[in-house]
This record gives sequence, structure tokens and C-alpha cells, in this order.
Amino acid sequence: MSGEQPDEMVGFFSPDFAFHGPGGFESDLDGLLAYFASLRKAFDDRSIRRGIVVVEGTAIACQTWIEGTFVREFTQSPVGPLAPNGRRIVFDLINVFVTDDAGRLLHEYVRTDNHTLLQELQAPHVVDA
Repeated sequence: MSGEQPDEMVGFFSPDFAFHGPGGFESDLDGLLAYFASLRKAFDDRSIRRGIVVVEGTAIACQTWIEGTFVREFTQSPVGPLAPNGRRIVFDLINVFVTDDAGRLLHEYVRTDNHTLLQELQAPHVVDA
């Protein structure tokens, strides 16, 4: 999911869609759409790329990179609102999607290195590794 055209994407999701993110973050479709709205607002020159995609039965796994220039407050960072730093930021993700019998997205599981992301965002109190 790229979050770039939210109105056009809603039909791709099961009514029971659930998002399972890093650090125990859980959300429904509305919460996920709000997250992507915060990305669109905070980051200019956004791009979303997919790498390797593997499909087995109802599961789809893929590499994802979300990139953009951090120019406005990011209200939904992993640690809450963050002020912009003007830097080009890369979100490096692994997504696993599970579809229902109608082929709609039922679950999305995301894994990422939030520590490295928070360093790039220059979040306060993040210690360099």
C-alpha cells in the first residue's frame, strides 16, 4: 500500500482489515490511512518502491522503501510528533500482507528498524548505534 490515493484503495481492503506494526502498534484501515496522510503532509518528494515480492497462497511478502524530504512536522512518528529537519529520509520496511477469500487485504504486518529511522528523523533522546 502506498497511501497516495486513499479513496481509490478502500475497495482493496477487507472490512476486517487489521494493521500490525513495529513495537506492538495495531490499527484498523482508518488509522493506517491517517498514518499515510501524516507522511504525505510531512515529506515532500515522496517515493515508494517495492523490491523483492514473494507470493505464497494468501500471503504476499515484500521489501518496501518509502523516501521523502522531511519538511513539515511528522505527527505520527514512532515517538509522536517530530519537527522537520530538512533531510532526505528512507523508511526501510518488510511487509507481509494476508488476503481474504475475495483477494482483499485482511492483515498487514510490517517490520522495520525504528531505531535507525528515529536517528534519521533526528528524534530527541535517540542514541547513535
